[in-house]
Amino acid sequence: MSHLLPIGDAAKALGVSVDTVRRWERQGKITTVRDDANRRMVPEAEVQRLGGREPVRLGTGFSARNRFEGTVTSVEVSGVVGLVEIEATGTYKVVSVITRDAIEELGLAVGVPVAATVKATSVMVERQ
Repeated sequence: MSHLLPIGDAAKALGVSVDTVRRWERQGKITTVRDDANRRMVPEAEVQRLGGREPVRLGTGFSARNRFEGTVTSVEVSGVVGLVEIEATGTYKVVSVITRDAIEELGLAVGVPVAATVKATSVMVERQ
């Protein structure tokens, strides 16, 4: 039997919300089980079957659910801020205005793989 993941960790690994995992369960697209405390758990094999990334272990990562992985297509630095354009997997293009320091610390340049995390009106960039 494969390792069981809490539904939140499975959702992160799949790049979707917990609500989406619950909806997929109702639709029969993903199999879940209940643990002894009646918590919904997802077999790691199910996450892998659906093309999910290696699950994020406790103590790492973000709490935000709107995350887009992709590649930097443009970096324009002007003064203390810069504009980073990311072509995300699928049909999304994300643009983030971040500090010049952040661009330099992350080593952002065209072709660098990144992840954009959207929270409210902010877009955070994480180097992959």
